[in-house]
Parts: sequence; C-alpha cells; structure tokens
Amino acid sequence: MSSHNGGDLGRILKQRRAVVSLTLQELAAKSGVSLSHLGRIERGERFPSARILQKLAKPLGFEESELFSWAGYLSAIAESQPELGQLDPYVQHVLSQEPVETQRAVVTILTIFKSMAKERVSQTNKGGA
Repeated sequence: MSSHNGGDLGRILKQRRAVVSLTLQELAAKSGVSLSHLGRIERGERFPSARILQKLAKPLGFEESELFSWAGYLSAIAESQPELGQLDPYVQHVLSQEPVETQRAVVTILTIFKSMAKERVSQTNKGGA
C-alpha cells in the first residue's frame, strides 16, 4: 500500500477531499496548509512532509499512520502493527524538519526498535509467568 510517488499520494488526497466534500479552499482553512501548496501536492508537483500530512489527516478523516504509510514514511512493520506507527510529538516535530529520505530512514529505524522492544517484553512475560 505504500507509495513513494507524489502523484499517487496527491491523487489519494484529492479523491479523499472530494469524498468528504471539501473544496481546496476549505481544506486549506481547516488544515492551515496554504492553498497553493495543497494544489501542488494534489497535482504531484510537491511531496508533503510528515508535518503537512499531520495537518491534513484530521480534516480528511485519515489516521496519521495511514497517511504516513501511503507516503512511505512507515515501513511494512508499522503498517502491519499500527500501534508502532505512533511517534512521540517531539520526534514528529524534529523529524518533519528533515528531508523526506531522512524521515523515512528514521521512522523505519524507530519502528524496528519498537518492534524489538515489544518482542523482548513479550519474551520476558512468557519467561516470568
């Protein structure tokens, strides 16, 4: 389900905007993202940062992790276990300032670490019971 193509993600966002009956202007007002930037995203001319996706999620009725997955910010591990897709707000803020490639790499690494920690807890609980 992940897409690294800005045009595909732009089409998904545009289709969802139509489904929830929002004009581009209304989405801009609700999300705080400029009208011109939204237009470029929908046309595939710009690829949205994690910060922009966070702003668009609620008005479009998406979970943040769902949009992050479509944008390629979350690995297959996070997609199969949505609770792993939740990042600390501070981490999300800092990460949103980085290039897309760095964002993807960091989120993938964090997801792997969370998965390893969850597995360790599971093994500890089985051993201690």
